[in-house]
Amino acid sequence: MKNKKGFTTKRKDEHIDIALNKPVQNVNTTGFERYRFRHNPLPELDFEAVDLSTTFLNKKLKAPFLVSSMTGGTEKAKRINEKLADIAEEKGWAIGVGSMRAAIEREGAVESFQIRKFAPTAAILANLGAVQLNYGFGMEECKRAIDLIEADGLVLHLNAMQEVFQPEGDTNFAGLLKKIESVVKDLDIPVGVKEVGMGIDGHTAKRLVETGLAFIDVAGSGGTSWIQVEKYRNQDPKRFQAADAFRDWGNPTATCLEDIKNCGLNAKVISSGGMKDGVEAAKAIALGADMVGFGRALLPLSVGDERERMIEQFGRIEFELKAAMFGIGQATIEQLRYTQWLEKK
Repeated sequence: MKNKKGFTTKRKDEHIDIALNKPVQNVNTTGFERYRFRHNPLPELDFEAVDLSTTFLNKKLKAPFLVSSMTGGTEKAKRINEKLADIAEEKGWAIGVGSMRAAIEREGAVESFQIRKFAPTAAILANLGAVQLNYGFGMEECKRAIDLIEADGLVLHLNAMQEVFQPEGDTNFAGLLKKIESVVKDLDIPVGVKEVGMGIDGHTAKRLVETGLAFIDVAGSGGTSWIQVEKYRNQDPKRFQAADAFRDWGNPTATCLEDIKNCGLNAKVISSGGMKDGVEAAKAIALGADMVGFGRALLPLSVGDERERMIEQFGRIEFELKAAMFGIGQATIEQLRYTQWLEKK
């Protein structure tokens, strides 16, 4: 295993600062603007009867929403995770933590990921980079990540292009599918795979689901580009300049969902990557998603003392989804997943 402990910790705060203050948006759109709901003038439905509840990781959620894996490993990240976990618990959302490599490598980083005390009943996802399976991590580290935060599931993230542009990146992604399959078979809790903003296409999703994965998080393009984030950390002129050629790299989130839906996979699907509001969430679910993840959209308020505004933001997203469902006469998340009221413009 490479000894990059100092780099790992320092990198976490740099990622937060760059994501908040630099132009790191992928120039791609998410693709949801290509879809619209036909209005149903006679929904035959009481608005108060619209039910957002669902299940994920064998837990009942009040809404089909996930606070996407973002951070951990530093004091600033600890405060962000605690605030998000506190509100996820109150609102009945699931939550994931950022890459836990720092917690595996450094005891002092563990507490920044331990959000169970703030979210005692929430569905919580532990998170490790899949590529670390090629750099010394194995079942022991996966189980430790889960146990450290009392997680309900584990997500292995795929971030090949980020690693290529990362100054201290790990770029050996050879043979990972079989190693992912071994993790899935040996763990007794749900395991999923997510991208980090470049998207998972249907063909790749099918190969992954064949390993026995419980869920796929498409994490498509249209939101934060981690190539651009790493650009601002890079002292290498070649990589710094080359990053501009990849400003639109990735598969748009809506395209990923459409592609995966056509494959008819037997696994939960999470739509994340540039998600902005509850209407986009409704479109994502109508395109086959079971859950919708919000990341960068939640970050600005979470870095300050903005709890009431954070609660309002979560509540607004929920209201937008509920209103969209009412507007097409769909009373449940299951009905929304199979609705015929979504069409391409």
